[in-house]
Amino acid sequence: MTVRLTLISPAVGEALREVRFDDDGPLDPRGTARAEAAAPGVPAAARAFRSPSVRCRDTARALGLTAGPVDALAGCAMGRWRGRTLAEVAATEEQALARWLADPTAAPHGGESLTALRTRVGAWLDALRSGSGPVVAVAEPDVIRAATVHALGAPDTAAPRLDVRPLTAVHLSGRAGRWNVRAGEPLPPR
Repeated sequence: MTVRLTLISPAVGEALREVRFDDDGPLDPRGTARAEAAAPGVPAAARAFRSPSVRCRDTARALGLTAGPVDALAGCAMGRWRGRTLAEVAATEEQALARWLADPTAAPHGGESLTALRTRVGAWLDALRSGSGPVVAVAEPDVIRAATVHALGAPDTAAPRLDVRPLTAVHLSGRAGRWNVRAGEPLPPR
């Protein structure tokens, strides 16, 4: 049995455009329009899921998906950095930010480490292998990075080096205890 998972990153919202640690804001009108235009390119799937964020909810809706929220797909809990821009954090907590970027087990913001995120997402991903067929999930970029790192068996330090652009798809196919990865395809209108 093979499960084929397509992970779709959300459209652009203000937090992404401002390089801000997510504050659970909605898509902007341009992001909604782009997601609606990409809807014909979303593969058909028997099961659809999404991160619980407003941005992923709005993207799934614009893509025409009826996708229930899954707590395991929540973005990394960023503690006191939530809602702040990367520049603001760098200006006030330069050493803490450097430690967080260099050490995936660190959580100087008081939230979740990247290793904890990958472990959580990896457990959800591995549970999917008990089924078969196509699955679609709209997920935050950090969740997609964590899933990709887990699928490849790569070290957690690789996650920040993966670029996940808005409205792109990462395809994972899993069976026999392993995953194969096809990454970074834009959602083309059909």
